[in-house]
Amino acid sequence: MSINRRTFVIHSLLGTAVLASGQWTQAADAQKVQESDPQAVSLGYKDDATKVDKAKFPKYAAGEKCANCQLYTAKGADSGACAVFGGKEVKAAGWCSAYVKKAG
Repeated sequence: MSINRRTFVIHSLLGTAVLASGQWTQAADAQKVQESDPQAVSLGYKDDATKVDKAKFPKYAAGEKCANCQLYTAKGADSGACAVFGGKEVKAAGWCSAYVKKAG
């Protein structure tokens, strides 16, 4: 099988795109806030708002979650960026003590 310049360039571009998309996925996964992160611990962040320690965070009220917080930027997604965590992604069902009810 002989490979001409056009075939070589096309295969090279496709290979590069595949490799880049794999690195992008890894980078996106690395941007999710973990409950064990020091900032998350200090703010009482939980991936599931129903698991918030109500004794430690009496400000928490049932129904509060990242999805209806003013600092959460995603709409209709399972997770999205949060201004408190430097744009890292938090779970829509999560909660932290920086919660501010979304206006409107």
